[in-house]
Amino acid sequence: MGAGRARSLWTCFSSMLSLCLDSSDSCNFATMTSSERDAFLHESFPVNFQWATSSVTFKVEGGWLEDGKGETIWDRFGHENKVFDNQTADLACDSYNKVDYDVYLLRGLNVNTYQFSISWARIFPTGYRGSQSEKGALYYDKLINALIESGIEPLITLYHWDLPQALQDYGGWTNASIIEAFKDYADFCFSRFGDRVKTWNTFNSPWVVSHAGYGTGDHPPGCLLSGESNGMIIMKTQGGKVGIALNSDWAEPLDSSRAEDIAAADRYLQFMLGWFAHPIFVDGDYPAILKTQIEQKRKECPHSEGARLPVFTPQESKRIQGTADFFGLTHYTSRMVNSSNGGCTPGPEGVGNFYSDIDPSWSSTASDWIFSAPWGLRRLLHYISTEYLKTTKVPIYITGNGMPTDYSGDTLNDTHRIEYMKSYINEALKAILLDGVDVQLFTVQSLMDGFEGQQGYSQRFGLHHVNFEDADRPRTPKQSAYFYSQVIKQNGFGSHKVDVYKMPEMQLAHRATSLPPSEVPSKSKIVWEKFSHHCLFQLLSLSGHFNKYRLTRVLDT
Repeated sequence: MGAGRARSLWTCFSSMLSLCLDSSDSCNFATMTSSERDAFLHESFPVNFQWATSSVTFKVEGGWLEDGKGETIWDRFGHENKVFDNQTADLACDSYNKVDYDVYLLRGLNVNTYQFSISWARIFPTGYRGSQSEKGALYYDKLINALIESGIEPLITLYHWDLPQALQDYGGWTNASIIEAFKDYADFCFSRFGDRVKTWNTFNSPWVVSHAGYGTGDHPPGCLLSGESNGMIIMKTQGGKVGIALNSDWAEPLDSSRAEDIAAADRYLQFMLGWFAHPIFVDGDYPAILKTQIEQKRKECPHSEGARLPVFTPQESKRIQGTADFFGLTHYTSRMVNSSNGGCTPGPEGVGNFYSDIDPSWSSTASDWIFSAPWGLRRLLHYISTEYLKTTKVPIYITGNGMPTDYSGDTLNDTHRIEYMKSYINEALKAILLDGVDVQLFTVQSLMDGFEGQQGYSQRFGLHHVNFEDADRPRTPKQSAYFYSQVIKQNGFGSHKVDVYKMPEMQLAHRATSLPPSEVPSKSKIVWEKFSHHCLFQLLSLSGHFNKYRLTRVLDT
């Protein structure tokens, strides 16, 4: 980069920083030009920033009936042939039998945090405490211990969509008795693993559970219901942090000069994010606009079974407010939103009187709903900081961000994913350095390809390719795995090495070839250049304690 261009970019960023810090409410994103909005920031993340990748139990574990595990709603969904090509999660990535292998992959990535979920039905096969499985608990003991020995912090999600089928047979989340069952399950996990696990998500993306599981029926249990929820379950554990991971798009007004579109975009966010965030982080109750809009629709459509919200008692509101130690955010894409008359159509858009679409200039992905609009992440992070965290001062953890590719063509040279990752990570960096938002963790979804719900194995989110046609489920690093390991090693983009990253330098030839990928897990390029596969295997697998400091010193020499 020439000195003149560097000075121009710095002038741009310093003016934006001044604008953001001088404003008590928000950065004026609406006045930014597209070049200002999309300019790349060559800086580093704060010291001790947490870099993570993730997995979800039903997507990777397999072992659906091993050691007494109970059936889950995703097991049932697959067995009822409701998934692409009649695929199931019965074996998935076989992670239940490959703990050492998966931790090996994590070491190669250089991540310091691994976010994964626990299968409720593996711990309590029927969903209730009386059915406790010791073998199921031992699996998670083994995984947690292996992570800690490798210097990787476990971040556990208690519920990521895989309800025990036995509980669903009694109504699942529509039956209030599930609250006590979940409490027993959570208490067991806190007690069993809490001496080693210090960060917990209670739920991941409850909006998806509610909307897709009980609204549209696209996810199990496949219900088409309307009505009210049973409220919230609030948990605390001693000596650790507990939060919730909420998913949300960014909603950009289609016409930022029209007050109607600005209000519609706000309603979009309130119906998606505020539904859960407002009670926890603001005042213990649902957003006023959400309650008003729902009540107005009930009056307009008296003969329709409309949306309803439960009413919290003062005691419940007091109990709910301020119960999270961090704000977990899962984010993939954005929407352009304008005002519309939803009539008596059920669902968020009908009740909320808004219409959402995408900008045709946004890059597409293998998903029909994920489009790349990185700048939306920065705006959403700023919105969360100003809307929810003024009083409740907790950090934001980005608990999920990623994009799928089709299982076709060259799946290892995933340049599209690299561009997506690079842009979204950089927008998080801008939010931190330019807007003063307290973001402390970034999670790339996901460690490896897995069972992606209705899409089965046809869509791939992984940093590592999994061969699902091989019973041994070998993993192979994609180019994005090498890229992410470099970003982590540099703690961002302070060095221009990542920006001028050349794909040929990271070819898979660096991986040892004397053993198949199922026996030699992938590692970043630098590891393979410093060690033979035999030496590294001994260092990482045979030593009683993995000395992360020593390995770092060796790699830096």
